[in-house]
Amino acid sequence: MAERQEQAAPDAVLTRIGQVVMLHHGGDREEARSRFLDLWAEIGQDGNPLHRCTLAHYLADTQDDPADELAWDLRALSAAEELCDGRGGDPPSVRGFFPSLHLNLAADYVKLGRAEAARSHLRAARSAAGDLADDGYGDGVRAAISRLELRLGEDGSPGGDSWGPPRQRPG
Repeated sequence: MAERQEQAAPDAVLTRIGQVVMLHHGGDREEARSRFLDLWAEIGQDGNPLHRCTLAHYLADTQDDPADELAWDLRALSAAEELCDGRGGDPPSVRGFFPSLHLNLAADYVKLGRAEAARSHLRAARSAAGDLADDGYGDGVRAAISRLELRLGEDGSPGGDSWGPPRQRPG
């Protein structure tokens, strides 16, 4: 009976990350960045990969410099890969992280003017999108992938190297 009553204890670090995410979404970007960095110092570069992935993913969003944003998104991807390699427990849902992580990296590379790197991560995002659930989050990530594909010309149309809006088809 006691076993059935046991519930998984909430993860204190993920709870704290969630609290800082709410602060960031509330508009206090600088304070959120500061608190995220404090958490990063606390968990360290060798901490739980799920914590590092989550924290780096959100910390990237608080950066002013696109190169810094890229660095944090690369840390998030690296930690997610550790989870899938079994070094962090391999939670089944971690595969659902990859479409968003690669999409973020593609967007980072767009900001940095690195079209080929952006396209590479965009293809990885599209490839991994099959692991997304059919829910609002999954639909949103798939739609964002499609929008960036159009922007980068990943639809296979001529002019894929163009950074302008997609070409209109002749009427």
